Amino acid sequence: MSTAAFLGQPPPVNLPLPYVLVADDDPASRRFLGDGLRALGARVHECADGQIALARAAIETFDLLVLDCRMPGAGAREVLAALRADAQARSADAPAVATSAEVTGEDRQQLLAAGFSDVLAKPCELDALRPLVALARNSGRHAPLLDDAAGLVSSGDAGTMQALRGLLREELATLLRELEGYHGEPSRLVERLHRLRSACGFCGTAALALQAGHLQRQVEADGCVADGAHERFRQALIATLQVLERRTPG
Repeated sequence: MSTAAFLGQPPPVNLPLPYVLVADDDPASRRFLGDGLRALGARVHECADGQIALARAAIETFDLLVLDCRMPGAGAREVLAALRADAQARSADAPAVATSAEVTGEDRQQLLAAGFSDVLAKPCELDALRPLVALARNSGRHAPLLDDAAGLVSSGDAGTMQALRGLLREELATLLRELEGYHGEPSRLVERLHRLRSACGFCGTAALALQAGHLQRQVEADGCVADGAHERFRQALIATLQVLERRTPG
């Protein structure tokens, strides 16, 4: 099978705009952040309360969360912690940026340790929002289960990619049976996830690679396996295995 025939139609050129949640109880800050991110090419949903932000992030798939550290209902840390613990929340694994009018060096280190990708001090200039849009665009939140183009680039040709996908299918079936046992052995899980991410790169299994990376970083940071990250990885594993079983002969 030729590469062109395997790929079929080329993907659309116009990719969707990154979708950003801005939560800030200060109207001026919320307006600046919302308008600025829109001007730089993002779609934005704004809210003024931590609990409302949490509820919205649970039902919508955002590419980035921009959360004020001090809000009614819940601050940035509380919102992110609750999301990360919720296996069903659609934005549970979205990257997050904390914002605050007062950020000490210690505050920044604590926020990064809590899972935030960055910390934005307010007030700021429009240029300070450009890295946020880049972070949203590169978050991989819309990663496909199988990315044929990426797999072909990594593996070299369609035949090799199909053979590698067959091996990955067998590995995933084994991992699914063994996954629960890794709860008590986080160091072994990290090692297994590291190897899996490499295999995913050769096979173009983008969504699984994304969730494996999220789970690996969570385990490395916390020293244990969090239920929310574990369940999201398990769901991605099952979905990827199912599509591999349909698409891979043998």
